[in-house]
This record gives sequence, structure tokens and C-alpha cells, in this order.
Amino acid sequence: MNAANAANDVRDVVVIGAGPTGLALAVGLRQYGVDVVLVEKEAREKREARAGVIWQRELEVLDDLGCAERFLAAGLPLRRVEVHAEGRKVGAIDLTATRTPFPRPLAIEQDAVERLLGERLVEVGGEVEWSTEAVGVRTHEGGAEVDLRSADGTQRTVRCAWVVGCEGSRSIVRKSLGIPFEGDKRPNLQCVQLNAEVEWKHPYHPDQSFFFLERGASMGVSPRPGGGYRFFCFRTDPDPSQVEPPGVEEMRALLADTVHDPDVRLVPTDPPWANRARFQDRFAATLREGRALLAGDSAHLWAPIGGHGLNTGLRGAHNLAWKLAAVQRGWADETIVDTYASEQRITAQKVMREMQHDVLELPPTAVTLLGMRTLGPRLLGSTWFPARIRTILSDLTMHHREGALAEHRAARGGLRAGDRLPDLPVTVDGEPWRLHDLLSYERWTLLVAPGADVDGGELGDVLARCAVPVEVFRPKLERGAPGRLPRARLVLVRPDRHVGLIADRADVLDAYLHRWFAAKR
Repeated sequence: MNAANAANDVRDVVVIGAGPTGLALAVGLRQYGVDVVLVEKEAREKREARAGVIWQRELEVLDDLGCAERFLAAGLPLRRVEVHAEGRKVGAIDLTATRTPFPRPLAIEQDAVERLLGERLVEVGGEVEWSTEAVGVRTHEGGAEVDLRSADGTQRTVRCAWVVGCEGSRSIVRKSLGIPFEGDKRPNLQCVQLNAEVEWKHPYHPDQSFFFLERGASMGVSPRPGGGYRFFCFRTDPDPSQVEPPGVEEMRALLADTVHDPDVRLVPTDPPWANRARFQDRFAATLREGRALLAGDSAHLWAPIGGHGLNTGLRGAHNLAWKLAAVQRGWADETIVDTYASEQRITAQKVMREMQHDVLELPPTAVTLLGMRTLGPRLLGSTWFPARIRTILSDLTMHHREGALAEHRAARGGLRAGDRLPDLPVTVDGEPWRLHDLLSYERWTLLVAPGADVDGGELGDVLARCAVPVEVFRPKLERGAPGRLPRARLVLVRPDRHVGLIADRADVLDAYLHRWFAAKR
């Protein structure tokens, strides 16, 4: 590329890495009309099964990105997980959540996730530049430059307003800017996985998965779209030098030990897939350095206990896209992007802490197994314990209360600024709706309490002065609905379904919008 052409290669955002996080970010930006270049150093064909579940909150993310329905058509909704310890059934956990349009998690593998997000990206006017590697990143005041190398060795430099690294643990963005990746390897833990058909004593139900706990090994078994199961075992790591994927006999022996059935047989799926992985627990020291940002595994990395790595990346892309778009559309200055960096770091730290205490997936000790045998039936038979596990796994209660965008944090009606707005049955002008149907990823939403003593003209003037689009509704909670709305006149909801502001006066709303957004020209 000659100098003249290089000078004209100017884009809004360059996203490096076309895994689920990068694809989701590109889709979200394109929905706002932002000009995006998405590059991936691997060839199109190099997709792997890898991660295998999308939780309820992340299905809401995919809904905002316009592709939840195609995911539901391609995956298997999971209803129940059955738990066994040392060959004895301990109990079961119902995975069905409430106050969401997507009550069940979805079994779907990462190659399908990437394919479906890629299809959606094309629909919104984007594409992936495959076999294109980012080899250098430089930032400067007001923008960045990214050096790209194609498969044939030709190079070009793209100038952009923002560059986002979504390329994983060896992020070129993070390394180019010298951002430390703080943490270390997780000792004495490995995960071996195999997709296979099985002959054993447990009947097949497409909505039921299993955990089989044995000393030093937790075997998970989850149905997979296309038939058979994903077998994944978190176990101790006596021989770290063993790096090859597990063979059928290794997995069969592990399964036989954990299910206490020596006659089990495994037949790999077609196409076959097996994997052996070891892990690191790491966080980037910062998720933003000038006009460069980090997302997904480039920003944070941990053992995939609970299957939340991919899910946390999706939620981070969902958070970042609307904020970058607000800057590029002239609705906000770039300080709003800092709220992504702080919110996502706190979110990832919460997920890591919670997954470090996941008794179902971490290799059990003798004490853990004793507790599961003696207390497990009572705990899993209770109401609160399965509900707690279901809540943690679903991500529906993950919040941004600590973030700068959450104002008037005091609890009012059980909902606080920063919380995800629950989906509840409401009426608007006498017509039935679900609360989430009133929301949109492309704008903010103002919920005004029915009968609230708020001057409509004053409210209209406030919104007319603000550049960011806001739509107003007056929802009334249906009688007998399982939940409450805040006891406040005004609830301002962000594009990502989190509450930004809870207030009673229009001047408070005006001050909030003025603080974060530009005035309409």
C-alpha cells in the first residue's frame, strides 16, 4: 500500500480478535453505525468447540445484539443439573431463572457462537478480515495506529479513533502499550474435555446435565447440540508435562471412576474434539490506556470454572460498545469510556472470586466430599441453596452499583442504581407489555411512575436539551407480579438494561444527563 492510500485508511474503531468478545463488540458498534475494522490472525476455518454454555444474562446481551433467537434455535436450553458424589446421587438443581425473557441457560459450543455472531455482523454491515494479524499498535492523543499484516505478507497501517484488543492472553495491544498482565498460573489444576456419545446407566434428557464428584476430580457431563455430550473434568495435575489432548481411553477411565461404572463406553463425535487445558489467573493492570482498550481474555483470564469466561467477555463487549458509540456519535465525551474500564474490572473480579468457591467444579477434597454426602441432600433439597447457585450462575444479579454512572444508590423498592432492571409484566396505556420490551440497546429509557407528580413540559425540555436519545414510558406493574419497581418517580435505564439513575425530580435528571452527555445542537 502506498503512502497516499495508507493516509486514507482511517476508521472509527479497530477491533483485534474475532472470538466471541470481538465479534459481539463489532456487532454492537455496527448497530450504532460506527465504522469498524475487525481483524483475526487465524483463518476462517480454525474454529474450535471450546466453551459450551451461555447463561441467562448473556442471552439478554445477545438479544440486544439482535441474534438471541438464532442462538436458541441452534442450542439446547438446560433445565436441570443432577449432582452425584462418590457414586451416590446427592440431589439436583433447577437452573430455571425468573424475571428474564430467557429463563434457561443454553448449551451451545463456541464455534457455533462465533458463526452466529459472524452472520449477525454481516447483517449489520460488518465483516471479519481473516488471516490478518496486528503486528504493531501505537496510540497518540486523539487516536491510534494499527499495523496489519495479511497472509501474503503485505502490510498496511490503519489509523483509528480507538483500538480494542480482544485477541486473548497474548494480546498485541496490551504488550505494545506495556500494560502488565498481573497474576500467575493456577497450580495443580487441569481440565480435560471430550465430545462423545456414551453407553451408560443414565437416561438421556436433552435439558439435563450432570456432575460426578470424586476425590481430586469433578466430571461434568452436558448434552450438546448435534447429539452426545460434552465430557469435561476438572482434576488435579500430577504430570504438568502431559500436554496432548486426552484420548478416548483416558476420558473413559475418568468417567468410569467418577460414575462408579466400569462398563461405560465412549465413542467420539464426528467431527471429534478433545482438549487439555491449564490455566492462569490474570488481570490487566488497566483496561484503558489512552485510545486503546482491552476486552475479554486480553483483559482478564481465569480457569473456566462455571463456564463464565466467554460469558464475561460478552457482557463486557455489550457494556463497551454503546459507550464507544456514544463518543463517536458525539453524544458524550470519552470520560464515559472510563466507566467501562472500571465496571468491567470489578465485574471480572467478582466472577473470579465466586468461581474460586464453586464446589461443583473444583476438584473435591475429602472434606468437600464428606460435606456433599452428609449435607448435600439437605442443601440441594432446600429452597435457598439451589436458588443461590442458580443466581450466581445466571449472572442476572451482577450489577454496577460501584460505578460512576450509578447515582442515587440508596435502595428504594429493592432496586438500586447500577442494578440490572428485572423483566416484569407491566401495562402501558392499558396494553400488556414485558418491561424489557420497552428497552432498546440503541437508546436510554426513562420510566415514569404512573400518576407521578412530574411536570411533563419540564421533563420534555430536559430530554430535548440532551444529545443522547431517551424514550419515555409510564409502565404500571401488573397486579400480583413477582417483583417491584423502585418507589421513585423517575428511573433512567441504560442501553445495557442497567439502571443509571433513580430520582424524583426533573432537575436531578437534568443534572445527570448534563454531567454525562453533550447538549443537543
